[in-house]
Amino acid sequence: MKLFYFLLIASATLFNSCSTGQSDNTKTNLSAIEFAEKIKELPSAPILDVRTPEEFAKGHLQNATNIDWNGNNFDNQIAALDKSKPVFVYCLSGGRSSSAAKKIRSDGFKEVYELQGGIMKWRGANLPETTEKNNTSSGMNKQQFEELSKSYKTVLIDFYADWCGPCKKMKPYLDEISNDMSATVKVIRINADENPELCKELKIDALPTLQLYKNGIITWGNIGYIEKAEVVSQINKP
Repeated sequence: MKLFYFLLIASATLFNSCSTGQSDNTKTNLSAIEFAEKIKELPSAPILDVRTPEEFAKGHLQNATNIDWNGNNFDNQIAALDKSKPVFVYCLSGGRSSSAAKKIRSDGFKEVYELQGGIMKWRGANLPETTEKNNTSSGMNKQQFEELSKSYKTVLIDFYADWCGPCKKMKPYLDEISNDMSATVKVIRINADENPELCKELKIDALPTLQLYKNGIITWGNIGYIEKAEVVSQINKP
């Protein structure tokens, strides 16, 4: 009987350890610095930017190939790659690249590396990127942003992206706040895709990000989805 229990425990331990090893993504979901180092280790591995062509043109990793996750030809473009070779995947902040990496793995790719937090974290780490053209318009500058933050007694800044799920979910109530509380607060939405340099300078590396300014001074901020009631509460605080 003792031998039976010993074998049962040993089998369970072995099973759990094997399962943990198979489901452990910590070595493939890499920080910006780790991602850059891994690219140096595997210089011939394809780097896939799964954002839109418009986003890609405004700045991307050196030697990256644009394969739009939401495009019509994603599967065909992935099928042209060698499944036995490593591949790197990234997007703006990690959402689309996570979905793309899951799909790529399900198609038989064994070694898929994701950039945790996307190119926003890459920019936050001051790592290099390139553009398709020499013209590198970066949208609003910091001086213009500071002027906006002081343009009204109370200003709510919303950093968003068109593809961002939580951003889309928050937009209707932010529009309501803008309309219903226009005498109290000015709501300004800033597209992170169109303002990469500003986001880098302000250290905006995740979306959505809200910042509340009163008399030109930031008094509150939030990263990620948040309910309307909490935002209104912060606006109404003296």
